[in-house]
Amino acid sequence: MARRLPLFPLNVVLLPGTLQPLHIFEPRYRDMLQDCLRTDRQFGLVPIGTAEGPPPIGVVGTLAQVRGTQPLEDGRANIVVSGEGRFRLERYLDDPLPYLVGMVELFDDEPEDPPPPERVAELRKLGERCVTALGALTGSVQIPEWSAEPGLISFQVASLLQVDPDFQQRFLSIRSAGHRIVLLLELLPSVLTDLEGRALVRTRAKQNGRGGASPDITTPR
Repeated sequence: MARRLPLFPLNVVLLPGTLQPLHIFEPRYRDMLQDCLRTDRQFGLVPIGTAEGPPPIGVVGTLAQVRGTQPLEDGRANIVVSGEGRFRLERYLDDPLPYLVGMVELFDDEPEDPPPPERVAELRKLGERCVTALGALTGSVQIPEWSAEPGLISFQVASLLQVDPDFQQRFLSIRSAGHRIVLLLELLPSVLTDLEGRALVRTRAKQNGRGGASPDITTPR
């Protein structure tokens, strides 16, 4: 389905089924936010372009729904958006607005047999371990309630990975839930080894001097 959509280029990948806080400060995007709030509260998040121009035609982006806003005194705003779906940029519109506007084609995964339930269950367990480890490292991790849809849960788990935007952008473009789940099941064991190791070190460090277990000390004889 094709539709007209305001576009916000940013070096952040919003995955469907996830939440993302954003800080809006440039005047043109302040205007975009106000226009969105007056209509359907939606805009498209796309990768940033290059020094030579805006994001290229054909780039994949995410439909962002504004869920909450915090206006600031100087016109800036903090907002929270949810990822609602994916689109491909078909063309830019010649529009007098100060921000980019494009015609986009919304799309979903290609039709396929559903992934095996045991793989989805395994992915969810690994995702829960990621949440626990990240919570120990950062103090808090907020994700939406796990989706019952395999396609969406693959995006929710992928949003927990501390990887570069290029990987997440490629992941966003994959149109097979089964393929995304297999990829995550291959990546997550090594990622969790690192995350849980760092979380354990941090937890032990916080116990020092607070009644935690004392380290073994061997004195020379």
